[in-house]
Amino acid sequence: MKDETDRQAEQPKKVLTPAARRALAEAEERRKAYQAKASRAPKELGGRGGQDPARYGDWEVKGIATDF
Repeated sequence: MKDETDRQAEQPKKVLTPAARRALAEAEERRKAYQAKASRAPKELGGRGGQDPARYGDWEVKGIATDF
């Protein structure tokens, strides 16, 4: 039985179109800009921690979830 890495090594590399390469480059630039902006933001003191409820749709504190 072959390992997953062996199977990946046997497969030919996919050729990306110029549009795909451009999209990947733009995504990388946006990712770097977001990380740079996030690192400059002031840190919250005494925040609730955990995942962002606005993104995931739930507020959870001490195991109790409240859905808005």
